[in-house]
Amino acid sequence: MSATATTYAVTDPATGQVLRTYPTATDADLERALASAAAAYRTWTPATTVAERCILLRDVSRLHRERREELAAIIAREMGKRLDEGLGEVDFSAAIYEFYADRAEALLVDEPVQLLDGEGSALVRRSPYGVLLGIMPWNYPYYQVARFAGPNLAAGNTIVLKHAPQCPESAAALEQLFLDAGFPEGAYVNVYATNEQVASTIADPRIAGVSLTGSERAGSAVAELAGRHLKKVVLELGGSDPFLLLGTDDLEAAVEAAVTARLDNGGQACNAAKRFIVVDELYHAFLERFTAAMLAAEVPPLSSVAAAERLEEQVARAVAQGARLATAGKRDGAAYPTGVLTGVTPENDAYHEELFGPVAVVFRVASEEEAVTLANDTPYGLGSYVFTTDPDQAARVADRIEAGMVFVNGVLLDGPELPFGGIKSSGFGRELGRYGIEEFVNRKLIRTVR
Repeated sequence: MSATATTYAVTDPATGQVLRTYPTATDADLERALASAAAAYRTWTPATTVAERCILLRDVSRLHRERREELAAIIAREMGKRLDEGLGEVDFSAAIYEFYADRAEALLVDEPVQLLDGEGSALVRRSPYGVLLGIMPWNYPYYQVARFAGPNLAAGNTIVLKHAPQCPESAAALEQLFLDAGFPEGAYVNVYATNEQVASTIADPRIAGVSLTGSERAGSAVAELAGRHLKKVVLELGGSDPFLLLGTDDLEAAVEAAVTARLDNGGQACNAAKRFIVVDELYHAFLERFTAAMLAAEVPPLSSVAAAERLEEQVARAVAQGARLATAGKRDGAAYPTGVLTGVTPENDAYHEELFGPVAVVFRVASEEEAVTLANDTPYGLGSYVFTTDPDQAARVADRIEAGMVFVNGVLLDGPELPFGGIKSSGFGRELGRYGIEEFVNRKLIRTVR
C-alpha cells in the first residue's frame, strides 16, 4: 500500500515554526520493520529468559534517568509540554520500566491448577504472544510508550511502534535508547507510518496484537480492522472524567485538587477531571474559588493550533447552546485561555463531549444520587474522582461509578503498580501493574499425566 501525505514534523506550538521534518516510511521501510521484529521474535525471544530481558529493561530505566533533560527538552519542542512536567513524565516512565524489571519474573511465573480429579498435574504458563503493533499519541510521548513497551518486552513480545506524527524526534530518541540499553535490532522498531500503512500492518499475519492510545474515532477504526483479521486489541481512548465534590472539611484543598486535576499537562490528558459535580451546600463557594483559581492559572500552549481551534469551536458551540463561560481571554494561535463553563444541560453538545484542554464544566446537584447519575451520564468511562469526608459514602459512590478507575480524596495518584484503563467509549483492556503484563501473553495450559 503506498504512502499518503502523513507528515512527521516537529512544530513548536508556541511559535508555529516547523523545526524539523522526518521522512515518512516507504513501503520498503515498513517491510524492513516488520521483518526485523518478526526475526527478533523468532530468534531473540526464545533465546532469552524473563530475567535476562528484565536486565535490559533496567538499563532502559537507567537511560531514561540519565537522559531526562534531553528527553524532556524534545517533547517541549514537539508538543509544548512544560519542562517540569516533561521531566516528571520521563521519571515516571523510568519507574514503569523499573517496576517490570523488578517484578516481571514473579508476574509471569507458572500458575499451578488444582485438579478436581484424575492423576498428574496442570499448570498455566504465560508465554509470549508475538509481534505487537503500538499506536501512540502525542500528549505523553514517553509515558504512553512505557505502559505498552515495558511489560511486553519483559514478556518476550517484540514491538513495532508507530508514534504520533508530531512526535518524530521523541520516537527516534526512544528507539535509540532501547538499542543503547542492549535490546537487539527488531525487539523495538520505530516506524513513521501513514494511516494506510497502519491498516496494512494490522492485516499483516506477522502482527499478533495491537495496542492503541488515542481518540474514540481512531480506536473504532483500529478495532474494526483488528477484528476483521482476528487480532487482539487493547484500546485506551478518551475520557470525560467526573470530579464529585460531596463533602469536604477543607474547601481550599478541594479547589486546589480540582484545578490540578483539570490542568495537568495543560488539560490535555484523557484521564483529567473534566466535569465537576458539586452538591448544593458547597456549590457557590466552590464555583467562586475554582473559577478564580482556573482563570489565574498559567498554562502552556496546546499541542497545536489545530487542537486550540477545535477546543475553541466546542466552547463557542456550548455558549451558543446556552452555557455560560468565564474565561481568562481569547485564543492566540495554539495558546488557549483557561475557562469554566456552567449551565450546561443534556441538550448541549458539551454535556456529552470531551473538552481536551484547560476548560472545565461545573454542575450543581442536590444529592448523592443525583451526583452519581450525572457522573454516569456520559459515553465515556475512564477515570473518576470522589471527594467526601464520609468513608461509607466514598465506598458506596466508588462502587456505583461506571468507570475503570476511581480515586477517592486525591488526584494524580497513578502508579506503575496500578491498572490503568476504562470501559464504554473509553476503550477496553488494562495497562500497568499485573493486569498490564497479562494482556498480551498466551496463557498456555500444560496438563501432564504421570
